[in-house]
Amino acid sequence: MTTSVAANPRPRLGQQIRTYAYWAAAIAIIVPTVIWLGWEIATEPVLFFSSAVAGLSNGALYALIALGYTLVYGIIELINFAHGDLFMLGTLFSGLVLVTILGQTVTGVSLVGWLSFILALVAVAAFCASINVTIEFFAYRRLRRAPKLAPLITAVGISFILQWVGLKWNGSMQKTGWPSLLPQGALNIAGVEIRYTFFVVLAVTIPVLLLLTWVVTKTRAGKAMRATAQDQDAARLMGINVNRTISFTFAVGGALAGVAGVMYQQTIGTTRYDLGFQLGLVAFTAAVLGGIGNLPGAVLGGVLIGLIQGINDGVGLGQKYSATVVFTILILVMVFRPAGLLGSSVGEKV
Repeated sequence: MTTSVAANPRPRLGQQIRTYAYWAAAIAIIVPTVIWLGWEIATEPVLFFSSAVAGLSNGALYALIALGYTLVYGIIELINFAHGDLFMLGTLFSGLVLVTILGQTVTGVSLVGWLSFILALVAVAAFCASINVTIEFFAYRRLRRAPKLAPLITAVGISFILQWVGLKWNGSMQKTGWPSLLPQGALNIAGVEIRYTFFVVLAVTIPVLLLLTWVVTKTRAGKAMRATAQDQDAARLMGINVNRTISFTFAVGGALAGVAGVMYQQTIGTTRYDLGFQLGLVAFTAAVLGGIGNLPGAVLGGVLIGLIQGINDGVGLGQKYSATVVFTILILVMVFRPAGLLGSSVGEKV
């Protein structure tokens, strides 16, 4: 005896009520926000767009850091909380390379300065990549089969170790006045000032993101990364060196943190030993917002958080409420899209 089941069962009344409540809450939040943004654009367009441009510049840096989080999580499902502190070490090493080793102590643009900047990008990327690979080899590799709480706690411990290194390297106080080799000044468009460093950030960030996308989607190493992320045991049976693939992923993530460190040190001009905790948390939030494990999602999340912070600091509640605004929006997005804006819900691997 067989029992037939309807192909499309009607949703229960409780589910319908929850769905309607979610949509009503979304409309109640989105409509006033759109009205407020329209009002600010109409009444203070110069301030609004200047704040948005500054937010986009920060968002590009957040995207670079967030990609490191999402790469590692996508392949071994580890939230590498030490990644932000690796970025912090990148800012310190950038200052060491440019000022101490290459002797660039004067702010200004020159051919030698540009060559030094490019050399610093390569050197800091290699420095952070090597540190990340070393951390993976000595700390995370042995815990790959352990319960998920063990590598998570280890990542927190590594974060404290890197922060201690930053404290000994930089000191407890913020260092300012680092010379910048990037063009100074701003381009004025209808009263909106767009700093030249904004174009340099985009000129570095966009090619790096495109190169990463090409590596992951088109190259043999990228195919190995995707196969390892899907099923490590099956990848081994197909002849993929899983350890090498995971190390390569950590190297790429560390290199991205290094590039972000150089750009931050050259555009913001400050270094702090606890910078990794602050920006690392923002970048992790960006990865979750966009959909952790999703490369375009990490970029989208970083850009959105940069815009939100910039607009809030310029025409919103002010800088002291930026974290509150960002995490409030994150919570609301998680309520309606638990997997993030571009993420997709998948079953747990067993």
